[in-house]
Order: sequence, then structure tokens, then C-alpha cells
Amino acid sequence: MKMSQKNQGIMYIIMAAFFFACMSFFIRKAGDLPTMQKGFFRNVVAMFAAAIMLLRTEDKFKIKKGSIPSLLMRAICGTIGLICNYYAIDHMNISDANILNKLAPFFAIIMSALILNEYANRFEWSMVIVAFIGALFVVKPSLDIKCIPAVVAAIGGLGAGTAYTFVRKLGKQGERGPVIVMFFSTFSCIITLPFVIFDYHPMTLMQLIYLLIAGSCAAAGQFTVTQAYTKAPAKDISVFDYSQVLFAAILGFLFLDQIPDIYSILGYIIIIGAAIIKWKHRD
Repeated sequence: MKMSQKNQGIMYIIMAAFFFACMSFFIRKAGDLPTMQKGFFRNVVAMFAAAIMLLRTEDKFKIKKGSIPSLLMRAICGTIGLICNYYAIDHMNISDANILNKLAPFFAIIMSALILNEYANRFEWSMVIVAFIGALFVVKPSLDIKCIPAVVAAIGGLGAGTAYTFVRKLGKQGERGPVIVMFFSTFSCIITLPFVIFDYHPMTLMQLIYLLIAGSCAAAGQFTVTQAYTKAPAKDISVFDYSQVLFAAILGFLFLDQIPDIYSILGYIIIIGAAIIKWKHRD
């Protein structure tokens, strides 16, 4: 029996969630290396994967007229989001870092109003507020320096949400997915390369392998999530992206001895609950 487009979309987005959770795990396993160094090696893999895909197309590296400004903004915001996310992964439970990064869809609602003039209704705005309340349970705001990684993770979610908004804008303009991935990955490599050159930390063979695996998982995640949204609209499948938090929690528990505290778990429930309610309440 042939799988429906919607079910294919769900399958792809769960695959993407698994790949991104594995990326977080292997970034953490790479150990005590600078965030910029980890970001560089992660993006090198995605850059080459996108380049190979584009070389196999008729238009090669051709960019649509008028796409450059949005590609640049997507790359800037995405790079900020990536660096913040990697810093958070290195300094807190990977499941906590992942759930705060998953504030991105709610930030996207805010940024879509500012950038695309796509305005949410009152119910959607109320879900944004609920999600941010859930984030407070994970962040646990205080004057203590320990909350800094969580704040950085939330900023990463803002960067990712803004980047998604520009991805949507580029999609509406008809820009190809591999071009968006290639531009972002190349930009991120250019930004992080000077830090790698001037603050390079020698790596063991195992650390290099972990970073290359993380980069491969990230590339697989980017392409499968793109495939997911070509199969079905976001309103039908985006909630399944939150399975990434479950995958990250399982990996953290089994291999990193990480157990989220009761406040973080409550935050997960609130944020994921807001996403599910929003999905169920879609027009």
C-alpha cells in the first residue's frame, strides 16, 4: 500500500529529528573543543553534501535573482542560532538544549509578522506565551552564572526561528533547497574559519570522527527536513519535530548519564503541549 504524502512527510520529519538529536549527541561527545571549531567541521560536511547535489543538477550553483538578501539573512541568523545551540549543548543537558532550540517555531510566528507580514491570530499568540512560560522552567532564570547556557540556548532558538522565516521567504520565491543549504553552510564556514585558524585546538582521531559524524547527521537532518516540508504542509507535520527532544533525552540518559530535573521535564511538557494544541487547533 502506497504511503500518503502526509505520512511520508511525518516519516521524514521524524527522521530529521533523530538525525539532529544524534548531531547534538556527537557534538557533546567530541569533548572540550571550542564551539567555533565544532561549528566549522559540522558545516564543512553539509557544504560538500549540498555542493555534490547541486553539481548533479542542470542549474548547478545558479541563484535566483533577488534571493541574495534573504539568503544572507538566513545565513547570518542560522549561524548565530547554530553557534548558540552548540555552546548550549556543551554546557547543559542535551535534552534541555534541544527543547530550548525548539522554541524556534514560536519565534518564527513573531518574525513572520515582522518580516513577511503574516500575522498570527490571538490563539497562536497565546500559544507563543505558553511556550515561553515553559521555557522559563527549563532556563530557571536567576542571577547565578549557571543559567547563562540556557539563556544562550533560547537566543539560539530565536536565531533559528528567524532563519526559518527567511527559508520560507526563499521558498515562496522559488529558491532551491540545496542552494539554501549550500549558502548557509559556506557562510558559516567562512565565519568560523578565522576562529579555527587562530584558536585551533589539536584533536584526537576520535574527536575528529565524532565531529565528522555530527556533520553528517546535521547534513542528513537538513535534507530530510527539507524533504518533509515538500511532502506535506508545516501545519500537518511540524509537531512531530518535537520527537527530537525525546531522542536527545534517551541518548543523554543512556550514554551521558544526563537526567533532566523535574522543572525541565515540566517545561518540556508545557512547550510540547503548546505545540500539540496549536497543531490540533490549526485552521
